[in-house]
Amino acid sequence: MPTETGSSRREGIPLGRIAGVPVILAYSWFIIAAFTVVAYGPILQINDPSLGVAAYYVAFAYALLLALSVLVHELAHALTAKMYGWPSEKIVLNLWGGHTQFESFTATPGRSLVVALAGPAANFVLAGATWLVISAASPTGVADTLTNIFFWANLVIGIFNVLPGLPLDGGRLVESAVWKATGSHAKGTIAAGWGGRIIVAALVLWFVVRPLLAGGRPDTSMLLITVLVCGFLWMGASASIQQGRLRSRLHLVSAAALAEPAVGIAETATVAEVLQAAAGGGAAVVLCGPDGRPASVVEASALAAVPAPVAAATPATAVARALGAGAYVPEWAKGQELLQYLSQLEGQDYAVIDHNGRVTGLLRQSAVVTVITGKAPRENRRPQGQNR
Repeated sequence: MPTETGSSRREGIPLGRIAGVPVILAYSWFIIAAFTVVAYGPILQINDPSLGVAAYYVAFAYALLLALSVLVHELAHALTAKMYGWPSEKIVLNLWGGHTQFESFTATPGRSLVVALAGPAANFVLAGATWLVISAASPTGVADTLTNIFFWANLVIGIFNVLPGLPLDGGRLVESAVWKATGSHAKGTIAAGWGGRIIVAALVLWFVVRPLLAGGRPDTSMLLITVLVCGFLWMGASASIQQGRLRSRLHLVSAAALAEPAVGIAETATVAEVLQAAAGGGAAVVLCGPDGRPASVVEASALAAVPAPVAAATPATAVARALGAGAYVPEWAKGQELLQYLSQLEGQDYAVIDHNGRVTGLLRQSAVVTVITGKAPRENRRPQGQNR
C-alpha cells in the first residue's frame, strides 16, 4: 500500500500542513503559471518598459499571488468545516485553481452553505484588506502592480465563486435552498448542477458570441481562458448532476433487499453436503472457516459440473471461489454507509449475515451497480449464448 507521502508526490509537490491539513501543489499548476507568465509578461513589459525581462518575473509573482489567494480560499473551507467536525483530507492547488477534499461526513443544508461560502468570504476579506493597504500606503512601481493584481484577483475569485451553480461555491446556495424546500439533497444537487451549465452558456454568450455578433473577434487570451474555465465548469456541473442522480437512488441500496438467497456451511463439507444444503443446487453456498466467518462461495454452476458419483468424495473447497478478506456485510446495512463499506472491500461478491453471524444471502457487486446507475454492468448485458 502506498504511503501518504508517496501518494501525495504522485499527485504533486507536498507543501506541508496548515492547521493539520496537507497542502499539495499539483503538477498541473505549472501549466497555468506558465500561461500567466507568457500572457501577462509582455503586457507588463509594454506598460512599464523599464522592467525589461523582469516583467516576466513580476508575471510569475502574479501567478504565485493567485495561488496564495486560492490557498486562503480553500483554507477557509477546511477550517469552517473543522468547526462542524468535518475532517479535511487535503487541499490541492491545481490548473483549475484548487479544491479541498473532505473525508466522509454528514451534512445539512445550512452547514453545507456556510462551509461553501466561507471560501468567497475569505477572498472578499483579502480584497478589502489589500484595498486599505493601497489607499493608505499608495505603493508605486512593482509594488503597486502586485498589490492591485492581488486586490483584483481576490475580488474576481470571490465574485466568480458566488455565482449560483455547481461546481462553484454559490451553487451550494441553490443546492441548499432546493434541499431545504424539497427535503431531497439529490434534487438540490441536480438543480445546482444545471445552474452551473447555465453559467457556462452565459459565459460563452458574453465572451465569445457577443464580440462576434458585434463584428469583432474575441481576444485570443480571453478566448483561451473562457474555453478552459467553461470546460472546467461544464465537467463539474455534469459531474454534480450525475452525483445527484446517483444519490437519488441511494435508498434502493440495501444488503437485505439486493442479496440473493444463500446458505452458509462449514468449509469441511463435501459437494454432496453442499448440494443438500443448497436444496439441490438452486442457491449459492458460502463456505465458512473454522472461526465461522465467510471464506468462499460455491456457485450453482460449479456444483452442477461435479459428476454425481464423486460428489460425496469431492471437497467443497475444490469448486469454491475465495471471497475477499472480510467480504461480508450485515443484512441491515444500506445507503451511503453500505457503499462506503463495500468500497473498502476486495472482490465482487459479499456474504450477507444476520445479527447472529449466520449467512442469509450473497450480495453481488453487479446488483449494487445496477440499482445505483439503473443500468446493468456491461459484462451482464452480453447477448445470450455469447461466450466470454
